[in-house]
Amino acid sequence: MPKTEVILTSNIVGLGAESDQVKVAAGYARNYLFPQHLAIPLTGANKRRIEVLRQRRAEREAHEFNTMSELSKSLSKLTCLVKVKTGDDGKMFGSVTSGTIADELSHQFAITLDKKKIHLEHPIRTVGEHDVELRLHAEVKTTLKVKVESSNPPPAPVEDTRGREGREGRAEAKDVTREPRRTEKRGRPAEVRAEAKPAEAKAAPAKAAAKK
Repeated sequence: MPKTEVILTSNIVGLGAESDQVKVAAGYARNYLFPQHLAIPLTGANKRRIEVLRQRRAEREAHEFNTMSELSKSLSKLTCLVKVKTGDDGKMFGSVTSGTIADELSHQFAITLDKKKIHLEHPIRTVGEHDVELRLHAEVKTTLKVKVESSNPPPAPVEDTRGREGREGRAEAKDVTREPRRTEKRGRPAEVRAEAKPAEAKAAPAKAAAKK
């Protein structure tokens, strides 16, 4: 495939930035770069524009650096909350990715951030707090605190009151059955003694009549 040399007039990720001279496929330049005003052909006349493009590039990069530096200060103070579904054992279903975090930043704080700037060595698969590195610029990095919480936490354990009431009932029954035994050891109950006295009183006159 034939190649052609062009001068970039815009920053193109993976290809170059303003004023860079690069070789690309002729069809790519003709059908995309030139119509989108992202590059111009490398000619003697266009070479005179390189200095202007370099100045534009320097201004753009300075603006991006300042913008990302300010954003870095704001993001370092935030905590991004991510709700996930979990099972009865507390384990997550699925994972939290850089795309998930980018969506939550937009939803919660109205911050638009390219997910490619959110650096995760691997997706987050556990609930709790996680420190996530943000690579906002070649010279600007910061850390975002991400808190992953379950949207359906397991119910708190409920004490079995029926079992407790049963134990208390058995304990009371034991106390009741023990009380008469303590009374029998010490002597007959007061009611029994009270009933015995009238019987003895009736028996005394009977004994006296028999002697006569």
